[in-house]
Amino acid sequence: MSTANAQSPALTGALATSVGNSIQDASSPDSNTSSGKSHEQAQQPAAKPGNIVGTILDQSGTVASGAVVRLTSEDKSFSQQVVSGDNGQFSFSKVPSGPFRISVTSAGFGGEAFSGELAPGQTFLVPPIVLSIATVVTAVDVKVDPVEVATEEVHEELHQRVLGFIPNFYVTYHEDAAPLTTKLKFQLAWKSSIDPITLAGTAVLAGLQQAGDQYPDFGQGAQGYGNRFGAAYADVLASTFLSGAVFPTFLKQDPRYFYKGSGTTRSRIWRAVGNSIRCKGDNGNWQVNYSNIAGSFAGAAIASTYYPTKNQGSVILSNGFIRMGESSLAGVLQEFVVKRFTKVSKKQAAEPPDAEQATAGSGPSPKKR
Repeated sequence: MSTANAQSPALTGALATSVGNSIQDASSPDSNTSSGKSHEQAQQPAAKPGNIVGTILDQSGTVASGAVVRLTSEDKSFSQQVVSGDNGQFSFSKVPSGPFRISVTSAGFGGEAFSGELAPGQTFLVPPIVLSIATVVTAVDVKVDPVEVATEEVHEELHQRVLGFIPNFYVTYHEDAAPLTTKLKFQLAWKSSIDPITLAGTAVLAGLQQAGDQYPDFGQGAQGYGNRFGAAYADVLASTFLSGAVFPTFLKQDPRYFYKGSGTTRSRIWRAVGNSIRCKGDNGNWQVNYSNIAGSFAGAAIASTYYPTKNQGSVILSNGFIRMGESSLAGVLQEFVVKRFTKVSKKQAAEPPDAEQATAGSGPSPKKR
């Protein structure tokens, strides 16, 4: 009996504590709030979808049918595509609420877009979307025929005259002049040879030779003058065609002097003086002027056959070097003197001076007088 009575208070206290904790847990505010929220969320209805309608027009205000209209939600979870009807209208139904974007495409028109936000259950009326005509970018590949360019440039050169009457055909004021064809090289040589000023100059030279009784073997009188004129003109023809047409065609070189007109005086002098030994090839690169070198000595050799000479070999050499020296002198005159007295085309006069060459040693091109 005493043992049972001693244990009764402990058992009674433990039972009371257990029952009290259970009641406290059941009546806890946090527990009730959490349970209430879960129940409320379970019973809250989902956002009601809405509708989107609109009209597609062209630039004239006429309805545009057949336009492809695509609707996309901001999070990309919803997407629909329709085609505008005959009245230009389009519509989307059961669209979830939230931000959206509409894009419109149509053949012959540029793409258009519209963005907005749809409220739950709303019928959203999109302002008229006006399509703009698509911008067409056409790439035009213009190919210039170098033969046509060269022909036009030679046409300009054949009108170049110092003081308005002395021919100055064998110089170009285009640093990037188009290469000459064989036909154009021979055309320049022919026009230079038959020019009235060339014939008049030859006639004056023959008269001076006769007055000084140069080459007495030719005699005097009309026959002597005719011999001197014929020899002088044959010299002009041989020199012009060999250095200006025959060798340049065979060696693919340009017989013209390429006017520099800018840069340091030293670079311009080198261009001018080097004219006899440096020229531009038909490929546009500077190279040894084999045409002028060969033409100078070949012309001297031909001249020795109709000019009475005793020591033919030495005469050929001396006359060949004299001709090359004349070519260098002509280059100096072209670079520093002649242009200011030469009438050029309006196109050439409007062009700015060429920039200085990257290398001062860039050589010249030959020039025939």
